[in-house]
Amino acid sequence: MIFRKRKQTLSPAGAASVPQTAPQQPYGELMRYTPLAPLEGRLYEMLREAVPIIDAAIVKLIRLTGGFTVSCTDGQAQRLLDEFLTNVPVGGCQKGIAAFLDTYFDQLLTFGTAAGEMVPLATGRMALYNAPLCALELRRGQSALQTTICRRGPSGEAIPVPHPERVLLSVLNPHAGQLSGNSILKGLPFISKILLQIYQTIGLNWERVGNVRFAVTYKPHNDAMDRAFAKERALQVAKEWGEAMNAGGRVKDFVAVGDVDIRVIGADNQILDSEVPVRQMLEQIVAKTGLPPFLLGLSWSSTERMSVQQADLLTSEITAIRRGVEPVVRRVCQLWLRLHGIAGPVEVDWEDINLQDLVEEAKAGLYQAQTEQIRRETT
Repeated sequence: MIFRKRKQTLSPAGAASVPQTAPQQPYGELMRYTPLAPLEGRLYEMLREAVPIIDAAIVKLIRLTGGFTVSCTDGQAQRLLDEFLTNVPVGGCQKGIAAFLDTYFDQLLTFGTAAGEMVPLATGRMALYNAPLCALELRRGQSALQTTICRRGPSGEAIPVPHPERVLLSVLNPHAGQLSGNSILKGLPFISKILLQIYQTIGLNWERVGNVRFAVTYKPHNDAMDRAFAKERALQVAKEWGEAMNAGGRVKDFVAVGDVDIRVIGADNQILDSEVPVRQMLEQIVAKTGLPPFLLGLSWSSTERMSVQQADLLTSEITAIRRGVEPVVRRVCQLWLRLHGIAGPVEVDWEDINLQDLVEEAKAGLYQAQTEQIRRETT
């Protein structure tokens, strides 16, 4: 019996492979567009404005990310590359790759997505531009592996950018099959709403305490004369009390006839203690940012300092953020080198993340040296 080998069906040349596990979109073109500035983007901006500790946490994370150096194999190109990274124009009013990355990190942490563009200039020069996310959209291609970057046209339609190779795009913690990333502030709107309600209530209560309201009560006697002129006497008491309160800083006596009772409204009620609920809300916010509380100005303990475990966790968070942005730095440097006719690999070396106490590190080094000395003496 002769067995013939089944002929394999090959994909056409240049055709993109389609993942078998990609979801099928029932509404075609409508479901292929992903706006880079969703509705919750404005909410995250408002959270940073309303809750200062959230804004401080993002700024701290950007600062803790640290700097880096870029190295290439050519010595002459290395000097030119260092000068480019120091003096590259950014957005028309800034210079340096650090200025570009600060805004890039800010977008990435706040919205979960960051976008920029490499703009070639005359005579081999290049500039960097931080793109506003509200002007961009992502379009899924015919395959789940294809992504097209679009900008909004004059009438609001999505137009693919003519040079997508110049666009820089980074996403943070995207869900499976999702084109855009997720903000580190995701999950905080509910907690922040409760925190702001507490702060607003505290403000209202102190406004009432600072601007005291009085309850003036005239109590007529049982005789017929007092009951007959109770209204007139009440109006007279109200007039005299109003003049006394409107005297400003001048001393003015209040004179009334009859049984008059004056009390402060709300003096018998105690203001709720807000320390415990406020701390509970702040703990949730601090846990979401991954920063130790004392770095955000929260002194919850008299002996508060960064432990080794906290430092390791924060170091891993910063390293993960660096991994998402490192390809962007490498693309910028490689394009600049190609514009000058230089080919070769580029390596990005980040500065060491040092969050430990220098005194504790010195003690650890001393103990290690003493241990080595004792080991050599005993052997």
